[in-house]
Amino acid sequence: MIELRNVSRVYPLKGGPYYALRGINLKIEEGDFFSIMGPSGSGKSTLLHILGLHDSEWDGQYWFNGEAVHKLDKKKRFALQKQSLGFVFQSYHLLDDLTVYENLEIPLSYRDIPKRERESIVCDVLDRFRIVGKKDLFPSQLSGGQQQLVGVARALVARPKLILADEPTGNLHSDQAREIMQLFQRLNRDEGVTIVQVTHSAENAAYGNRILGLADGVVVP
Repeated sequence: MIELRNVSRVYPLKGGPYYALRGINLKIEEGDFFSIMGPSGSGKSTLLHILGLHDSEWDGQYWFNGEAVHKLDKKKRFALQKQSLGFVFQSYHLLDDLTVYENLEIPLSYRDIPKRERESIVCDVLDRFRIVGKKDLFPSQLSGGQQQLVGVARALVARPKLILADEPTGNLHSDQAREIMQLFQRLNRDEGVTIVQVTHSAENAAYGNRILGLADGVVVP
């Protein structure tokens, strides 16, 4: 699904260039649950932003489902991102002035799906995640765990090829964190959803089937 060849990310600073990533080579297969681990400043979030097509100022080659991302212009990268990727963030990133239902509908509106079809898809997802009773509530009326559950549902609502999760349990207490990680594991195992997560937690990383260690912008054993 994904192949990176000699990918580097350099930030120009007054005191000299800062190498956030150096010569990263990796392959992520369809159906993987891939954990990127490392301490703060290791480059793991930088790598996730590159995979998620949020950052285009890198060197090297990036292949996604056989398509050469490094050759795509900004418009085509954005289209690929909308059609193929779902995101789960540490801070949930739900829209505070929209209900749960409306938050779930937004990714579908980006894909020009007709309203009636959007309604059917959102209702199916609400039922699947057992949050039908929360559909008319606003994020401020939900617990942290419930907000993250909605965040996962939103990431999956348009059936993306890949889910990228950035410290998805960072703001949750241990029981809520365990529930979210078990949900990821079931989605990967039972439905074949490909997941890449960034985490500093060895416990969370162990839910995946592959682990990539980073330190100072390079891959470590």
